[in-house]
Order: sequence, then C-alpha cells, then structure tokens
Amino acid sequence: MDTITLGDVTVTRVWEYFGPVDMTPDVFFPESSAKTWDDHRSWLVPGFLDARTESVNSAIQTWVLRSEGRTILVDTGVGNHKDRPYAPVWNRLDTDFLGNLARAGVRPEDVDIVINTHLHIDHVGWNTYLDGRTWVPTFPNATYLMPKADFDYWNPVNEHKTHLGRGNQNVFEDSVAPVHQAGLTHLWEDGHRIDGNLRLEPAPGHTPGSSVLRLESGTDRALFVGDLMHSPVQIVEPDTNSCFCEDPAEARATRRRLLGSAAEDNSLVIPAHLGGHGAAEVVRDGGGFAIKGWAPFSPYAEENNTERYIEQA
Repeated sequence: MDTITLGDVTVTRVWEYFGPVDMTPDVFFPESSAKTWDDHRSWLVPGFLDARTESVNSAIQTWVLRSEGRTILVDTGVGNHKDRPYAPVWNRLDTDFLGNLARAGVRPEDVDIVINTHLHIDHVGWNTYLDGRTWVPTFPNATYLMPKADFDYWNPVNEHKTHLGRGNQNVFEDSVAPVHQAGLTHLWEDGHRIDGNLRLEPAPGHTPGSSVLRLESGTDRALFVGDLMHSPVQIVEPDTNSCFCEDPAEARATRRRLLGSAAEDNSLVIPAHLGGHGAAEVVRDGGGFAIKGWAPFSPYAEENNTERYIEQA
C-alpha cells in the first residue's frame, strides 16, 4: 500500500484512475514550451507523459489521512455512473475505487471528514453514489469541508460564466448539492483548522475557492495543493498555468507563493494529480524552483499495474 508517515499523520494514496487524459502538453499547458517538455522528457516519461500518445498522464487519486483518531479524505475523484457529456474521459465511469479504498482499510462509514480542495469534476465525484435513481452521500458519517467561494461560484442558480465552460456540467447537481441537502457540508471561508496537525488555507486562482491543506506535525511538513499544479513542469516553470485556471494571474501568484513556502520550510508538495512518485520536495532555483527529490511513495500502485486503471475507465 502507498503509505508514508509524516509526524503523527499517516498518508495513504488510493487510486481511481491513472493514464493519459487525451490532451497533449501544448493543449493542457498552453503557456509552456515544447522545449521545456523535451528538456525534461527523461523523467517526465512515463509517470507524467505518455510516450505512446504524447498525452499528459494524470492520476485521479484520493489521499487518506489518519490524524488524531480520525479518517480524512482529501478529494474524491470522478465517481461512477456520472453523466459528463463534455468530459468524455470521465463519462459514466465504472471503477473499483471503493474496493481500492477498502483495501486501504477504509469503509465509507469510517470516514470522518471529506475535504474537497475545490469543486471541479475530478475532485468531488465520490462525494455521492447512485442509489437506485437518487444520488446519496457516499460517506454518511462524514463532514464534507467545501470552500464557500467555490460552492457559490459553481452553484447553477448564480449563473457565473466560467473559464471551464460546460466541462463542469451536472457536477454541482449530482456531487455537491446532495451532500449539502443532507446537512453534511461545512462551507468554510478564510481558513479552517481541522486539528492540531491540519488546517485548510485559501489558494485562489485555479478556481475562486481553491484551497490547500497544510500538514504540520512534529518536524514534518506537507502541502496538499490540489490543482495548483497538474504536472511537475509547473514546479520548474511556476508561471505556467493549465488551461483550466479561472484566474490565470492569480493562479501564478498563488503557485509561486506556496512553492516559496514549501521551499522555505521543506514541505513535501503533494498535488492532486501527479502519477509517478506523487509528491516532491522543492528548492529555490534562481527566479524559479527545482525538484530536490521525490516522496517515498511507490511510482505506481498495485505493483506498477497502471493499465488496470485505464481499462476500468
């Protein structure tokens, strides 16, 4: 099992999907250069770039934290049986995510807290499951922590015009509203202390309510940065946004600020979607940053059997 210990907190990676997302680097990261990907190709392949298709590889995964006696999930992936007409790679999936979660020792009723770092399609999907014809909370005993700024932004009644356009269609209705209507959500603003080891902080730009989870336990530090970066290329070129950032200028500023914080206190940077080793230590490098080393997660789950996740999708 992909587990490390940081201070008094254990961190386990649970996979839903790993593989190409049918987007080449120039589409996914329109501000990056082909030279950057060529210069770093030796370590981008295979964890972060598919050599066969030249598509960006993405991991859809949940981080399971056990802290102060509670079980905490960081992001909940895409989910099963969900209509995603404008995101074909995620449309009506049928994966064994709950089985993978069980193999990590977690039953849905065991979960105390669900953290949605932001409310995009691939971060809230397993908030709910289909029971007959009704979407119901997957984790019935949990408090779902959602940034209020994103809740308001993606709520269809507010009719915001978003950069993502129709890509998030149906997501609020089937993965956010049902848990809110069940009285399980806590919509936080400005920051939220979870326990003595963990706190949520605003990290806007990718979405208005994007957040990071800061872990500080003993001498260990980590930042779960959500979609602050989708690829380690954004560490070595921190001004590079993905095509999904709602406020590009704010996303760049937030990314630089948090990478600077990680470099200063030696925090492990744990993005939502990195395959490969999943997390990195960073250092300052001139006006940017460099990767000092990788976390001790195994490069791939289930004895490197990545095709398993592609087939299930």
